[in-house]
Amino acid sequence: MPQLNPNPWFFIMLTSWFTYSMIIQPKLLAFISMNPPSNKMSMDTSTTPWTWPWV
Repeated sequence: MPQLNPNPWFFIMLTSWFTYSMIIQPKLLAFISMNPPSNKMSMDTSTTPWTWPWV
């Protein structure tokens, strides 16, 4: 069964993960977010419970 032979596929997997982690990932992490999260305090809104007409 050739599917169980990991010889060529293991090298391809290691090469792709090395490429991703050493080349692509630092380039993606270098981008500055245009919409950074803010530290605003969340406002609690008071809600009234719904009164069901059939209860």
